Amino acid sequence: MNLISYAWRNLLRNTRRSLLAVLSTFLATLLVVAGNGLTEGFLDSMVRNYAKNETGHVNITTSSYRERARFLPIDDYIADADQLVSEIEQMDGAGAGTGAGAGAASAGSGITAAPRIRFGVLLSSGLFTKPAVAIAGDPEKEKSLLMLNRNILPGGSYCDEPGTAIIGSGLAKDLGLKPGDKLKIIATRADGGIGFKSLKVSGIFQTGTNALDGSIFQMRLDDAQNMLGIPGGAQQILVMLPDYRLADTWQKKIGAVLAAHGQGQLSVLPWSAIGDYPKLILMASSIYMAMWFFIALLGAFIIANIMTMVVLERRRETGILMAMGMPPRRIILSFLLEGTMMGFGGSVLGTAAGIAFNAAFSRKGFDLSSALAGFSWPIDNIIKPTISVSGVLAGILFCTVAAAIMSLLPSWRASRMEVVDALKAVQ
Repeated sequence: MNLISYAWRNLLRNTRRSLLAVLSTFLATLLVVAGNGLTEGFLDSMVRNYAKNETGHVNITTSSYRERARFLPIDDYIADADQLVSEIEQMDGAGAGTGAGAGAASAGSGITAAPRIRFGVLLSSGLFTKPAVAIAGDPEKEKSLLMLNRNILPGGSYCDEPGTAIIGSGLAKDLGLKPGDKLKIIATRADGGIGFKSLKVSGIFQTGTNALDGSIFQMRLDDAQNMLGIPGGAQQILVMLPDYRLADTWQKKIGAVLAAHGQGQLSVLPWSAIGDYPKLILMASSIYMAMWFFIALLGAFIIANIMTMVVLERRRETGILMAMGMPPRRIILSFLLEGTMMGFGGSVLGTAAGIAFNAAFSRKGFDLSSALAGFSWPIDNIIKPTISVSGVLAGILFCTVAAAIMSLLPSWRASRMEVVDALKAVQ
């Protein structure tokens, strides 16, 4: 006996009941796929906002800088960072380059490599002096990374021109600065000497966060390289990818290219291997997956009820099959196939509907700016549902497996019937 065709015929014996089970699984799968797309988009936003400020999806530094990173050493740097950036951005054929196209590359299909220097300085203006932390990078790329340009107060502008800088509102207040004033900077050079620089304050940013407003100012990468005596160099390169899940793949790819160019001594790590924050992201991802599987089980619960009814209704038929010599394992399999087929049908339809939902909202995404109106930290507030192979497989697999699990107990009970009692049952 072909058990698959036998199970299919049994499903058609009561189409209304079978459709009810399919509908239940359909709704559960729709929720799993759509919800998984939203949570993946949320996690992507969390990783992106962390990576663009701190590490990039892939982080490149010297090994010695990695060990001393908390001290922001200037003497440990990548000497040919500018050249390395160009090579990385051309690796996938995107040709992200620098300048205005760089920001588009990070948001599109290509990758962006952003050289960055972070170092301690002493700021001076008139009679006032104050220690601070300087962040230097490519101005165009930093517009999509640090995004401090979004928080510049009226009357100011971004540091697009050489010799300009933007400064936090707390620092500006302590130093008595306003847009257009001169800011003197003193820092230790890479060779151990003292570097001096005078920059024009082009704008003042205010994020509402003391960690930024009271201690950070941003300057151009070329100005910092000149002042620190590291032409073409940078402490680290932040590589931003279209999908953070590609970080491990790109880490190996970049590492292989560096080794081929004799730069294998550089340290290349994915974002997930730096610090403790990635552990929270990975834990959240595991919790979400467990939650979706639990929802799949709830959606398949009605299948357990239906299969219990089916087993009771077909006791006499089951007894006849057993009397004819059908072994218990095939009895189990026949009922198990019925429940699994209902779950699979609903999961396929639900997955298709979930993909359509995610596709419809993935273009513009969900703008949480109004919900985060009191939170001024420069972050990307757009959550875009994602469509991934893992999400699609999770929808089909979770709900099909859940249906099979829910069908298992009724199927097992059917195989444990006594033949004589089953044959006495009234149809």
